Amino acid sequence: MKTGRLAGPGRLAVEEADPPEPGTGELVFELAGCGVCGTDLEKLKGNYRTAGKLGHEPVGVVTRLGSDIPGVAVGDRVFVHHHVPCGTCQVCRRGDFTFCPSYSATNIDPGGFSEAIRVPRENVERGAVHRIPPEVSWDVGTLVEPAACALTALRKVEFHPGDSVAILGLGPVGLLYGALAHSLGASWILGSEFSALRRAAAERLGVDQTVEPHEASAVEKVVRAETGGFGVDLAVVATGATPAIDLGTRLPRRGGTLNLFGLPESGSRLGADLQELYLRGVRVIPTYATTERDIEDILGLVASGRLRLDGLVTHRYTVSEISEAFGMAGRPTEAIKVVVTGPAYRR
Repeated sequence: MKTGRLAGPGRLAVEEADPPEPGTGELVFELAGCGVCGTDLEKLKGNYRTAGKLGHEPVGVVTRLGSDIPGVAVGDRVFVHHHVPCGTCQVCRRGDFTFCPSYSATNIDPGGFSEAIRVPRENVERGAVHRIPPEVSWDVGTLVEPAACALTALRKVEFHPGDSVAILGLGPVGLLYGALAHSLGASWILGSEFSALRRAAAERLGVDQTVEPHEASAVEKVVRAETGGFGVDLAVVATGATPAIDLGTRLPRRGGTLNLFGLPESGSRLGADLQELYLRGVRVIPTYATTERDIEDILGLVASGRLRLDGLVTHRYTVSEISEAFGMAGRPTEAIKVVVTGPAYRR
């Protein structure tokens, strides 16, 4: 089989490897597709402290089962979550599952950009293998994990129907955040993005207004005008750019919330006036990754038609073309979501 991997900062490699063998309690699935995430791009640049395996949005067809796996069958269409918490530590007992110390230590083998992938026993036992309903296409299936990250964030920040939202950065995760906020009853959503392609996609997904952020004041002006000068209930920074984070601190109303949703570059610093944030009572809440419950809820929303994500995948490449896939994923004026496909894509 072919597998794509990180060969060092700025370097990708495609290698031939033997298909993985499932051990007791494990399974192997054949890749249909795996999205290229912004964190994959950051790993390639060397900007991500936990850089290692690439690809964490994979969907495919179960092809082999080890012994002792109830409830899963060969031929099942699945999404497999790469990380799982232990469920027993102090962090997990408080419900902060994505910050479990062992969460990021778990992973699929050899990674999401491989034609066949082994799912370790702990992932299987902890519910990380999710059946994809027949109504959900492979393309939409590759969006399940990032959409679930947005749902985890909305729950963490205590979003309520009727809240106003401003999203800075309309890359794939920002777009999914906007679509989900719309489906859950946001009263007004603003999206800020340089790419006209992505602004148009946001408006199709339910974002009420978009703005091209040539100047931070342009975004602030729209927010103030649409909220009677108060600011939004929730400002979301769906990019790691420090200027966007600084702008995000100025958008929430008194007592409002700033969600740090995008990955800041390692070593970056907040330039906001912290006394001003304190006096306004703005909550600053970073959110990271997602949970099995939120993945299941996203699958239900998509299967029911309440959350429609069709048309976001704009480019598809094979595993052999992983370099081209990463190159296109880094061109926001040309692409929305880029997917690396595998042998099961046509099934």
